[in-house]
Amino acid sequence: MTLAPLNLFVAHRGRSSRQHITCRNRCGDACSRPAPNSSDNEYFGDIVAAMSRRSALRVGGVAVLAIGAGSVLAACGTGEKPAATETSISPAAAPDSPAGMRFDSVAVNTEDAVVIPDGYQQRVVIGWGDPVLPGAPVFDIAGQTGAAQRQQFGFNNDFAALLPITGRPDRFLLVVNHEYNSPQFMFPGYDPDAPTREQFDVEVAALGLSVVEVERSPQGGLRPVLGRYNRRITADTPFILDGPAAGADTVKTVADPTGRAVLGTFANCAGGVTPWGTVLSGEENFHTYFGSAEGTALPDPDKAKRYGVLAEPSEHRWETFDPRFDLGATPNEVNRFGCVIEVDPWDPASVPVKHSALGRFKHEGATVHVTDDGTVVVYTGDDERFDYMYKFVSANKIRPGDTAHNMRLLSEGTLYVATLSGQNPGSGTWIPLLHSGTDVAESLVDGFTAQDVAVFTRLAADRAGATKMDRPEDFEANPKTGKVYVALTNNDKRGTEGKPGPDGANPRNENKNGQVLEITDDHAGTTFTWDLLLVCGDPAAADTYYGGFDKSKVSPISCPDNLAFDSQGNLWISTDGNALEGNDGLFAVALDGPNRGETKQFLTVPIGAETCGPVVTDDLITVSVQHPGEGDEYSLDNPLSHWPDGGGAPARPAVVAVWRDNGNIGV
Repeated sequence: MTLAPLNLFVAHRGRSSRQHITCRNRCGDACSRPAPNSSDNEYFGDIVAAMSRRSALRVGGVAVLAIGAGSVLAACGTGEKPAATETSISPAAAPDSPAGMRFDSVAVNTEDAVVIPDGYQQRVVIGWGDPVLPGAPVFDIAGQTGAAQRQQFGFNNDFAALLPITGRPDRFLLVVNHEYNSPQFMFPGYDPDAPTREQFDVEVAALGLSVVEVERSPQGGLRPVLGRYNRRITADTPFILDGPAAGADTVKTVADPTGRAVLGTFANCAGGVTPWGTVLSGEENFHTYFGSAEGTALPDPDKAKRYGVLAEPSEHRWETFDPRFDLGATPNEVNRFGCVIEVDPWDPASVPVKHSALGRFKHEGATVHVTDDGTVVVYTGDDERFDYMYKFVSANKIRPGDTAHNMRLLSEGTLYVATLSGQNPGSGTWIPLLHSGTDVAESLVDGFTAQDVAVFTRLAADRAGATKMDRPEDFEANPKTGKVYVALTNNDKRGTEGKPGPDGANPRNENKNGQVLEITDDHAGTTFTWDLLLVCGDPAAADTYYGGFDKSKVSPISCPDNLAFDSQGNLWISTDGNALEGNDGLFAVALDGPNRGETKQFLTVPIGAETCGPVVTDDLITVSVQHPGEGDEYSLDNPLSHWPDGGGAPARPAVVAVWRDNGNIGV
């Protein structure tokens, strides 16, 4: 079949709907600052620059035209409508939709509700302030305390894992990340210039993770149980730092001269589940919780800048209350964050681990694939404009039933970073950065020690010549085919002055809508091939691509973020910052056969919210609804949303379960 060329000489429609207040609270306003990656390792960009100004790229096997910054392509986001006609935004379920996707698509909307297809039901499982531990007080938004929050479900839930309890078919452990605080939407009368000590204590307790036992309710869905596994992990819970960074001078502090005992985890975004039953969580925008007086001298200012760490007051002002967050008083504390952590949810007394062998950067998450011989491969993205894709390959093999052995697998192995070449399809190479052993570690980057690579991974990857990507977020390996999928959320600086222009895997200037990359990887090896599954955005626009599927029959998707798979092998995508004038949502995408690229919206979340952490089973779907009602002109005292409780109640982040009356989600 011959496909018409994609045309990039169009005005794009819309900008990300993420609000400025969300950027401030989540990432310290990184969106408004220059991207931290100023390295000149533009291997892929050099290929494009060497081509003529009207270079031929390929998207999904289709020839396209790419042009440099300053062209009409840079009109993306002006609001000008493409010349093509509008596409239907609510296509009916086609009889030939693949198994798992036979539902009626939800239309684009801006409702203050979770909107689901006809024939389905929903229920809030647990929300901010609900009890997690026995004896937790009733949530009182006007009388919050740190002590109470330590017993209650935390704020801004993101990644979620649903782990079956052996021998209890209707019982599960729900493990949830709490990514960041939005104090303007947490506290009545909040003053960002003068937060109180009690507010600080609440914020420390509201981050981290919640482990909650849940059960299937007679009405459907899930409900929490105050079970023996329940636990809150917070921003001051003790952790063990292992791997090459442990004991490094750059992670030692006065409180921890060993450099091996870290208090807390925060900025936890996506994550993953290991085959041995533990949960991984990625520390992402950790830098936003550290600050200092303006102009404080930092010991390694260039290294700090590469991580977005600046000598200025932080957005949350935590440095006002605890010197470990003061860059002047405790400059090494920030170097102890930005890890993949591992939590054993089956042992509430266990000490979680920070795995420095997987590198230190802004991990969106960490997802596991196991090869036929038992080698463990962990994929993780660095969620920043122009940053990189990584994987870790274990040196040892899984031993079924040996949890102690298996929890060492992520401490010994090789860390790689990706370079991509070609147009589309293209190829790639995994460049080794660091080998971690039982007693010793070896740097594989000239000029870096093993400890340097583990603590300042971004700089080592710069030196290695990694390919700059459009915000690599979640990775997921298809359990049926082994192919790996990567959500590249957006990058509005691509092709702007002084920044790399388009390339095969990142094909658009000022990319507002993102894309999804499909990788066929030699999982334990060093080579892969890639192509583009989706180039997201308005299906009526000439620069979008939906796997070759008829674009008049898809739901429009923008800003892909988290990924999941169903048992049929369909890909499910949640979105963050939809640039198409509607609420964020959850979408199913067919990957094979004549339906490849068919995209259908299963649900939307309330106004101002982001869709996070989808879990997709045959008879139940859960999503985390993060920051409902978060808007620049709003606050707890001036609410945009009242979800989920309705009436005049304040908006609360929460986890929602969706199910079908006949017990089968998508057939």
